[in-house]
Amino acid sequence: MTPNLSNPSVIKEILSRHGFTFSKKLGQNFLIDPTVCPRIAEAGNAREGYGIIEIGAGMGVLTVELAKRADKVVAIEVDHRLIEVLHETLADFHNVKVLEADVLKLDLNKLIEEEFAGLKVAVCSNLPYYITSPILMKLFESRLPIESITALVQKEAGVRLCAPVGTRESGAVTVAANYYSEGKILFNVSRGCFMPSPNVDSCVVKFDMRKTLPDVKNEEFFFKMVRGMFTQRRKTTLNAICGSLGMDKVKVTEAMTEAGIALNSRPEQLKMDELIALSEALNR
Repeated sequence: MTPNLSNPSVIKEILSRHGFTFSKKLGQNFLIDPTVCPRIAEAGNAREGYGIIEIGAGMGVLTVELAKRADKVVAIEVDHRLIEVLHETLADFHNVKVLEADVLKLDLNKLIEEEFAGLKVAVCSNLPYYITSPILMKLFESRLPIESITALVQKEAGVRLCAPVGTRESGAVTVAANYYSEGKILFNVSRGCFMPSPNVDSCVVKFDMRKTLPDVKNEEFFFKMVRGMFTQRRKTTLNAICGSLGMDKVKVTEAMTEAGIALNSRPEQLKMDELIALSEALNR
């Protein structure tokens, strides 16, 4: 029988038996509100005909809900101390594969090919806050054959990820998220829903992957330009590009004029079509 992984007493008993202590370094905060994981699983495409990749399985509280709904789950966990815990908590589910690995070093395209033949695939996770952006960037840039990414993240990060490009909250990761997907915040999750309780609130975000990407001739340069601009976001766009990319001021001025962008604009004010137009003009 699957243990009640929303009960703090049950969690403490299992972890104590396995000699586990929480790691601040790994950003370990386990969900204990029984209403949250079913909502994440439902929103995250965990259903018949789907395979789910979960990153940061923890004790398996979300994994259980995914396994109840999806045809197959591959639960990736980097902390070797939790692998035996997961084998215990997920013993009733034969459609789950627990993988001890660092997701940033995994070939996810190969994993999907080997584990999910004939299934649609989605990512559904409670992501470690300290490494949210690198994980999402890997998922976006790997061009995986996935339908969506649904993730529980720090609220501040969720707002930034789902902000419209060209607003104060937007940054380089906003542009990437918007380039590869359509993102939205689904619901908020308070800090009291976790054990141990973090000192920030959270939210669940969902990114539906775009079937057709924006028309950009040189993606490598586009993202290099965007990253460079936002490392100096308090400067004008002109000075930020010159400073970060080491480009000639006259040439950048000409490119901005060609793209119809005001020379006194700041990076966070530029919408996606303006960023693309500027990238194309600079490339020429």
